[in-house]
This record gives sequence, structure tokens and C-alpha cells, in this order.
Amino acid sequence: MALLEISVVPVGTESPSISSFISEACREAKRNGIKFDVTPTATVMEGDLPALLDVAQKMHQAGFHGGVQRVVTNIAIDERRDKDLVMEQTVSAVESSM
Repeated sequence: MALLEISVVPVGTESPSISSFISEACREAKRNGIKFDVTPTATVMEGDLPALLDVAQKMHQAGFHGGVQRVVTNIAIDERRDKDLVMEQTVSAVESSM
């Protein structure tokens, strides 16, 4: 199991708001049955790394909907081989030590 953080940013939109583009990208995760959590600056997904990378590519491509000619996507991957990574457990481990 892995966590993948993705930020998809369409460049050159008609409006400074990009929420409709982010919603379209997140629909790709939902369509593919990937567990995800939207944060103010990125989307975090949980699952098998090959599946996450496949969805990340689809999310990036979704940024081109609506006539956008450029999309900048940043991805961070957290993968452990000794145990499964679960979003809630990862967050609670940090919160419990604060």
C-alpha cells in the first residue's frame, strides 16, 4: 500500500478559480474506486502504487478539459514495504505525538 499526493494545476484558465478542474480530476479517482482525501492544496490517495499512478495520469489528463493548453502536476509518493500505509493512521500517529 502507498499514499500518493497529487496537485493538478491548469495553467491559463479564464478564471483564477480552479475548483471545477480539481473536481474533474477527483472524479477520476472516484470512478476508479480509489480512496482519496481532498486538502486545500492537494489530493491524497491511498492504494496499490500501480493503480495510484494510473489514476494520477488520468487526473493529469483531466486538467486539459475545458480547453486548457497547459497543466502542471506535482506528485509525492510515500510507499512502505514493511506495513500498509493508511491515511487515517498516518495522520493519527502524528496527531498523537503533538
